[in-house]
Amino acid sequence: MRVLFLCTGNSARSQMAEALLRHLSQGRVEAFSAGTAPAGEVHPLARATLLQQYGIRDDSLRSKSVEEFTGAAFDAVITVCDAAAAACPSWPATRASIHWSLPDPAAIRDAAARTRAFADVANALHTRITEWLAESGATPPSPAGESRERR
Repeated sequence: MRVLFLCTGNSARSQMAEALLRHLSQGRVEAFSAGTAPAGEVHPLARATLLQQYGIRDDSLRSKSVEEFTGAAFDAVITVCDAAAAACPSWPATRASIHWSLPDPAAIRDAAARTRAFADVANALHTRITEWLAESGATPPSPAGESRERR
């Protein structure tokens, strides 16, 4: 199964979604992410949140343009922001187009509030991805204590 997460900047929400799906599916799902207007780098708090909350260190994450995936086939394309949903190109061979409206944690100015926002978005993504995996039948057997929603 191949899944593409889309947002505008591909620096926070879609990056965390890509890493979380790869982790939660134990590699059984090929996860990718891209942006309609990529920021050019992964937000440091996206990386820090993944590591602190879920123990995920994914050095393969990089900000990418949606154009890199033109013509690629995906089982699901999931937009994680409203702007990307509106600007998203269509993938005719995609089995499912899904939209999860999540706030952009990188847009928060206050440093403490921004850190909390990254944690909140990561938790929301973890929950949605876990539920989606169960619904899609792509979820591996989960060991006890796999749900690690923390702050």
